[in-house]
Amino acid sequence: MIDLRSHLSGKWVRGAGAGTTLVNPATEEPLASATTEGLDLGAAMRFARDVGGASLRAMTFRQRGAVLREMSKAIHARRDALIDVAIENGGNTRSDAKFDIDGAWGTLAAYADLSAELPDGKVLPDGDGVQLGRSPRLFGQHVRVPRHGVAVHVNAFNFPAWGLAEKAACALLAGMPVVSKPGTSTALLAYRIMELLVDAAVLPEGALSFVCGGAGDLLDHVGGQDVLAFTGGSSTGRSLRGGKAVLAHSVRVNVEADSLNAAVLGPDVEAGSDLLGLFVGDVARDMQQKTGQKCTAIRRVYVPKDRLAEVIELLVERLAAIRMGDPAREEVNMGPVATSAQRRDVLAGIAMLEQVARVVHRGPAETAHHAAGKGYFVPATLLLSESPSGDDAVHTHEVFGPVATLVPYDGTGEAAARLVSWGGGGLVTSVYSDDRPFLSAAVLGLAPFHGRVTIGSSKIAQQALPPGMVLPQLIHGGPGRAGSGEELGGRRGLDFYTQRVALQGDRAILEVLSGARAG
Repeated sequence: MIDLRSHLSGKWVRGAGAGTTLVNPATEEPLASATTEGLDLGAAMRFARDVGGASLRAMTFRQRGAVLREMSKAIHARRDALIDVAIENGGNTRSDAKFDIDGAWGTLAAYADLSAELPDGKVLPDGDGVQLGRSPRLFGQHVRVPRHGVAVHVNAFNFPAWGLAEKAACALLAGMPVVSKPGTSTALLAYRIMELLVDAAVLPEGALSFVCGGAGDLLDHVGGQDVLAFTGGSSTGRSLRGGKAVLAHSVRVNVEADSLNAAVLGPDVEAGSDLLGLFVGDVARDMQQKTGQKCTAIRRVYVPKDRLAEVIELLVERLAAIRMGDPAREEVNMGPVATSAQRRDVLAGIAMLEQVARVVHRGPAETAHHAAGKGYFVPATLLLSESPSGDDAVHTHEVFGPVATLVPYDGTGEAAARLVSWGGGGLVTSVYSDDRPFLSAAVLGLAPFHGRVTIGSSKIAQQALPPGMVLPQLIHGGPGRAGSGEELGGRRGLDFYTQRVALQGDRAILEVLSGARAG
């Protein structure tokens, strides 16, 4: 068992005490321990602001993009070794581990590419300028500049690689230093990534700090120029928003929380069609991939009433092919959930759903495992809610595991949108149809309740991307229950980390300051 350290104020440090034990969730074997007890997190925040922030702000967008490129290369070069870590500490199958790690280096590369499209300077014009007086001389121009603070990133346990990279890519390109805290239970992967980035010396000193263990008093040290981005449960998100220092200094906060994502099958989708295959494949994949531990996973499945029996048969056939067990074994295609507490929560959530829905498929409890009785396993579970209500558990409680619930509807786009909206706001819903009036009613009806809507149609069925895949080009977030935050979205991802300011004065001077004209 190894002791994990934090990287703060430009050096590796370990806290005092025994700390939290990280385990292999398939075998329950102890792997590492992590603690931040006794660490001076306030000093680390000041170092990041003063040293890391100054270095990043001295660089142009394209120079920062070059840093992201080197970070991406460093992670990709150690991809196979990192996959092994994700299997061991995350309970990931090899495919799941690739999904996380490839998402990390891929997002960094995408933002490195974006830097080439930005001005070769340090100021980002925001829209066109506007003449303010009788002559063109008096002018106004909105610009964006880096905030003089720290981006504190509190990440979830389910994507220790991708979560670190997707937040850091935007912040670093914008010119803000990062203090990143991974979910402790699966922090070994993020720790290995931080190790290789430090060894490769690809970042300016202080640009990326790493807190491994509890958050301690970290958020007591945030100020008015800092920002906080959190991914995790809604109750924790509410607690962070209400922190004393966060409120006192009006700290900018982005939260990505619970999400009852949905999939809607249109009534026009024909039996045996590629589009029906896409729908069934997306639902089954989201139940199985990462053992359902994705913030974008499909939790609710809306099907026209007269198609229920057909869809249940197809989904059960797909789910029956799942082989649950130790993900280090080749025959396994779904591993355990991440922790014993997570397993308890998922089983309790299934019991809650069973009060309003009945199970139509539950995978076998047996595992392809060498240590009987060990591991945090939950079989894939599909339920059917035949009399849905807006206040039932299907529409109010996210079960963060390999679980989804089928819900019948009358086949109209309006009804589908109304039922989906009962979820209170989500990250993504996918709609599968070629019927334009149906799509118009469904998509436009549910759009206000989501950060992203994906449309599956026959012409793209063979090339469609899974709705659960977060893309750096599109925003990731959602209203209401989902936290009301936004991340990524290409250039939009920089907005959170920059200050929009209106410059007003002599047009010639403003154009030099904004980079529109050489000085």
